[in-house]
Parts: sequence; structure tokens; C-alpha cells
Amino acid sequence: MYLPPQFKGDAGQAAALMEAYPFASLISTDDAGLPYVTHLPLHLEQFPQAGQEAPFVLLGHVAKANPHWHYLQARPKAVVTFMGPHAYMTPRVYPDLARVPTWNYITVHCTVEARLLEHFDDKDHLLKHLIADHDPAYANQWRGLGEDYQHKMMNGIVAFELKLLELQCKVKLNQHRPEAHAAMRALYAQGGENEQALGDWMDRLRLGASPANSREA
Repeated sequence: MYLPPQFKGDAGQAAALMEAYPFASLISTDDAGLPYVTHLPLHLEQFPQAGQEAPFVLLGHVAKANPHWHYLQARPKAVVTFMGPHAYMTPRVYPDLARVPTWNYITVHCTVEARLLEHFDDKDHLLKHLIADHDPAYANQWRGLGEDYQHKMMNGIVAFELKLLELQCKVKLNQHRPEAHAAMRALYAQGGENEQALGDWMDRLRLGASPANSREA
């Protein structure tokens, strides 16, 4: 993606976004050479230790009826995108009038290499992670359904591991326009869920902070 240097995020920011906004777009090439997209939740596993081949691995699955897994099998390299909070930014945040509107957002793009997970234990590992991520109260119910039922359900999905090859994180928060930060932060504080989330990211980057708060930080 287009990534001006002032908007380039780091791996830690990327991981934070992928964990907070796990509903991703998995993009492969189909047999006609066109992009094929599946929207799905992915679980992020982090491997910060020295010697690990990749710092991140993503785990996910699709229905067996979804042909996407065939495309991953034939052409393992794919792209995964995560979209975080995003919102309109009015030019009214600037002290002068000769400005235009824009859109602020946080996003992550990953180039990955896919490996299908065929064994029961691997699928069980994946599903336990997804349950823990999104509905931990369901874990006991899932375990109580019995192994036969679990096998039946797992036979209906194709699980995969996506090894990170390249990572891009774009944090577009008008960093290069400090004259707008204070008004922008105040406006986002009064907005909806997306605006408030962008305000939290501004705080993370110390954009729009008062001089006193900046000195304390």
C-alpha cells in the first residue's frame, strides 16, 4: 500500500491493531488470476524470541465448501489486511481556512505464506485460541460436546497457518500537521466509537497532548 514515511507504524503497533481488530481480509489469487477475498477472524501468535523464523503467525480457517483453501494450497503466498478505527477529519481543525478534508485510519497489510493444518490436534489448537479470543465462556460447552461431535465439526473446515513474510502498518493521524493536533484530539473525544479509538491512538503517539503532559511523559 501507499505508505508515506510519516505514517509508518512499527511491529508493536501492528500487533496491537491485529489483536484489537482481528476480523481480517484474506486475499489470494483464484484460478482465473483474479483476487479472491475471504473475510474472517484470525488469531495472532507472537514469537518475540531470538531465532524464531517469523515474529508473527496468523491462524484461521474457512468452510470446506469455500474454494479459498484450494487457492492457498496451489499458491501459498497471500495478503492479509486488518482495518482498525477510521473516521473523517474536517478541515475545521486547522487554524487557517486553506485546507481540505481527509480520512484518518489505522491499517495493517501482511504478506504471508499459507500452510494447511490437517490434523485434529492442530485444528483443536486453533479453535481453542479463537474461543479464548472471542467467547471464553463457551470453552466448557465446546469441551462437553464430545470428541465425535468435535471431529464432525472439524471435518467441515479447513484450517491454516499464515507465516508472516512482510508487514506494513499505516497509522494515518495527521502526524505531519501538528497545528491541527489539539483541535483534532478534542473533536475526536466528542465523536463515536471510531473517533474515540483514533483519539486513543493519538494519545499513544502523544499527538495533541498539552505541553505539561508531554513533559510528564
